[in-house]
Amino acid sequence: MPAAGSAYTYSYSVMGELVAWVVGWSLILEYTVVCSAVSVGWAAYASGVIQANDWPIPAQFLAGPGAGGLVNLPAVFIALAVTAMLTAGTRESATVNFVLVIVKVVALAAFVAIALPAFDAANFQPFAPFGFGAETQADGARRGVMAAAALIFFAFYGFDAISTAAEEAKRPERDLTIAIVGSMLICTLIYMLVAAASLGASPFQVFSGSEEPLAFILRELGQPFAATLIAGAAIVALPTVIMVFMYGQSRIFFAMSRDGLLPRGLMKVGARGVPVRVTVLTGVIAAAIAGFMPLKDIAELANAGTLAACVATALSMMILRRAAPGLERTFACPWPWLVGPLAVAGCLYLFASLPAATQVRFAIWNAIGVLVYLAYGRVKSRLAVS
Repeated sequence: MPAAGSAYTYSYSVMGELVAWVVGWSLILEYTVVCSAVSVGWAAYASGVIQANDWPIPAQFLAGPGAGGLVNLPAVFIALAVTAMLTAGTRESATVNFVLVIVKVVALAAFVAIALPAFDAANFQPFAPFGFGAETQADGARRGVMAAAALIFFAFYGFDAISTAAEEAKRPERDLTIAIVGSMLICTLIYMLVAAASLGASPFQVFSGSEEPLAFILRELGQPFAATLIAGAAIVALPTVIMVFMYGQSRIFFAMSRDGLLPRGLMKVGARGVPVRVTVLTGVIAAAIAGFMPLKDIAELANAGTLAACVATALSMMILRRAAPGLERTFACPWPWLVGPLAVAGCLYLFASLPAATQVRFAIWNAIGVLVYLAYGRVKSRLAVS
């Protein structure tokens, strides 16, 4: 379905307006909060450079209240800076994004090349020190392979963000398939290489407490100059991730406002073809969250919204296969009755692996969303008006 909106549009077409609203509301949470999470990650590397060079910025302005500070100003700055960049236009932003992605890949390759000679297989023992399932430890934190998977799931959001721009692809049936599957395979390989090199060079107990782990590992290996370069590359290149999700968020808002579930004024685009209002709104909210919430809480909350959207997408696919088996499909899922149930079961299992507090916050967010729908969307939507 080459239309803007990602899982929201799929749900709207198959399961109706109310379900689509819940999915869209969850996507709003997902994309906004991911922008905040990456902004906080960027700020950790920026703060490390600031402190290493003794720049006169008080420490309480380099971290949010959850990390012992007052406000994370670097995180606020980068979220607003990316917002300004996106309002300049899609073509200009794409050119900058391409250059920064190259910088990021080169930096990760350099890290792996430097860290691998220090590889120690003993650091992989025990292989799963906290077990496979998500278990609550004595300190109240949930640990284990699945607890980690439920948290790191947000690293794979970018593949869904590609589909939000389906309307703007010249040949969506080819371009989106190559972009989503190709980038997922490449990124998964990069994730595994970096993780293996990191753990091989340093025990997880040592580097897991650092907010800038790659630079920290290089310093531990006696490579301070390389650590500075890696931190610099992160500072330069991480904004591309924020850019992708802020771009995707604007297209979610666009699709929902076009259907009347949000004010139609949000879908207006500027002279450069950019929905300026929703882009600025997303940037301001993301900056506010990044300034005051810790990274772990932000990432967990973002994952909840994404898992809900993935469940909706799998259900939509299976329902449509049953309701309209002869429909011409631009994109066809292979083995739908195997992939669909496994996708739903996997997402529900990961959601159950999230902390209870995150699940409660997600429920509260959607309860607010239902109230907004009843007060505005139900009476103002395109279906209601028609």
